[in-house]
Amino acid sequence: MTLVRILGSTLLLFVLTAPSVRADDECILDEMQAGVKKELAAAAKAEKSGKPADVFLAYSVVLHNGCMRDKNIEAKYRAALPKLGRDLAKAAEAKGILYSKAPAIEIFGDKPPRVTENASAFAWLEAGGDYNEANRVMLKAAHAKSDNLEFFKTAWEVDGSRYGPRDPKTGEQKPYVSPAAYRQELQKIASANADRFMKAEEKEAQGLSGDVTAVGKATMSSLDKLRKASDWMKFLPDGDKPARTRAEQRGDAVMKRSDPTFTQMNAVSYYEFAGSAKAKATAKQVETRQAEFSRAAEKSAEKVKGSITQQSEADQQKFKKGKADLEKELGF
Repeated sequence: MTLVRILGSTLLLFVLTAPSVRADDECILDEMQAGVKKELAAAAKAEKSGKPADVFLAYSVVLHNGCMRDKNIEAKYRAALPKLGRDLAKAAEAKGILYSKAPAIEIFGDKPPRVTENASAFAWLEAGGDYNEANRVMLKAAHAKSDNLEFFKTAWEVDGSRYGPRDPKTGEQKPYVSPAAYRQELQKIASANADRFMKAEEKEAQGLSGDVTAVGKATMSSLDKLRKASDWMKFLPDGDKPARTRAEQRGDAVMKRSDPTFTQMNAVSYYEFAGSAKAKATAKQVETRQAEFSRAAEKSAEKVKGSITQQSEADQQKFKKGKADLEKELGF
């Protein structure tokens, strides 16, 4: 059976904001009502077990059933989910399980839903709809993995599957937007990483003043650091403009060297990363210089070849004369 996972936030979205209009023609069926009674009995059993995770799951299942008509029970379960989520999250956080991709509740094909083993604090808070606390845990995890760009992107896009409460009049749900302070805290992480790579780039760029080989090596290392800095800067208000500006400056420095035939291609690499208009013009210069160099090399090769040929012919004439003189001396 294909595994189908339902994210906690998606499940909660349906549970807590489901519209009041239901399919009455189906709910009056005996089998539908029997299903509701079975789920309510499971919820009561979970309550007696004293296991918050089981209670959370049972309540969610009941609320997911559109044929449950007891308003008091419905209100009780909806109010209980956020607190249960916080309690479960607190226990997970104490164990250091801050974040994982797995949701708090999973569904395997057509099998009954079940609680994810070792669900993370974030997953429980997300499933309980406590987005502020979920953000707090996400920030804690982001700081712990401050150099992990992929995780940072996950934290940055945390609102992707979130929605606010349903408007009782229109039924509309607007996307949830985290407070500005959340993004600002993430930007501190991005800024620190960008600064780290920009400082490392300064060290790598020192090789641009060396010989031809050093310039090529320095360019590769320098651009690598600038690209990494750029990746982090894209989350900052000014974007990656500082990285691109520095790349253009590096290109300008290379262009001032006295060996343009062999180093200008490195300037082109810098200009291309910077998105500079100089890239195309410099590339044309490089092409022209290389063509001139190739023609000069060909002429030089032909001249050397001609010199060798002339020398060879002179040697052959000298050899023939020597041979003739020897034959004459010997009487041949």
